[in-house]
Amino acid sequence: MPRSRTAQTEENRTRGARLGFRVDNQTKEMVERAAELERRNLTDFCLTALTEAAEKTIAHHETLTLSARDRQVFFDTLINPPKPNDRLQRAFKADRDRVAP
Repeated sequence: MPRSRTAQTEENRTRGARLGFRVDNQTKEMVERAAELERRNLTDFCLTALTEAAEKTIAHHETLTLSARDRQVFFDTLINPPKPNDRLQRAFKADRDRVAP
């Protein structure tokens, strides 16, 4: 079975830090079985699974997903931006006065 990019990257890393945790027997047996099915040692299997889960979690929290309606409003606003209101015009003027020589 081909290995994922994450698994291949893990093989090339030096493992200097430790991460330890305890699990119940049922969980350990399940994870050991999964590692055996993929013909990998337990540490490699756990490290790869943990890394993939972390990458997925980070991507989920760093990605903005818009509904069709929100996407339409966003692009319509980019194409046809509203005219600046008085407050925005005052902010631009204050910035010009502060930055301009």
